Amino acid sequence: MWLAAGDDTGNIWQMIWPFILMFAVFYFLLIRPQQKKQKARTSMLSQVKKGDKVTTIGGLHGTIVEMTDDTVVLRVNDTTKMTFERSAINGVTTSAPAASE
Repeated sequence: MWLAAGDDTGNIWQMIWPFILMFAVFYFLLIRPQQKKQKARTSMLSQVKKGDKVTTIGGLHGTIVEMTDDTVVLRVNDTTKMTFERSAINGVTTSAPAASE
């Protein structure tokens, strides 16, 4: 009778073990890299400044002319300025030189 109860506990662990293993695989292959990527993107968006040449999610290239907390104004050519959400920036192509005093 005691052996039967011990076997049930072993069977529960045998049934749970594959789920724990699957969760670990998903965490290290999917969740963790996505969190790192999101952290890097957030850092990049917080560090953009006037004069940076950027590309948007849609593939538009421009130079940052004005910035607020939520929006950026990009100069596309000599006469055209476009306003985008800051989150629409995909990457920084060329960083502006640091301001010297």
